[in-house]
Amino acid sequence: MSGIFNDVMGKLSDLAGSTGLSQQVHSYLSQLLTPATITSLLAQADQAGLGDKVRSWIGDGHNLPISTDELRSLLSSQQVQAMVDKTGLPAATILPVLAHLLPEAVNTQTPAGDVSKTA
Repeated sequence: MSGIFNDVMGKLSDLAGSTGLSQQVHSYLSQLLTPATITSLLAQADQAGLGDKVRSWIGDGHNLPISTDELRSLLSSQQVQAMVDKTGLPAATILPVLAHLLPEAVNTQTPAGDVSKTA
């Protein structure tokens, strides 16, 4: 799972100066989220007690929001540190962007409500 977030954060540092940061990060997340990475995210969510939230992003219903603190518990310390190291941005800047964009990005990539059938 750390690979997807490392890739996202590498691109985030490139996009940080642009005016459409959220839109570009959302687009990039949509390209990166594959059945394997979504399955890994779900496994981490289950371990963190957040499986129901992540499953809501996969289903057709309402996407439950995730807070920055919950995202911190979902990601390992190593994943967060890797994002900080790659971007040079503090976790306090990176995590709110991910918390805002990740639910919709996962939802967009699983339109049939099935991880194995991505967009």
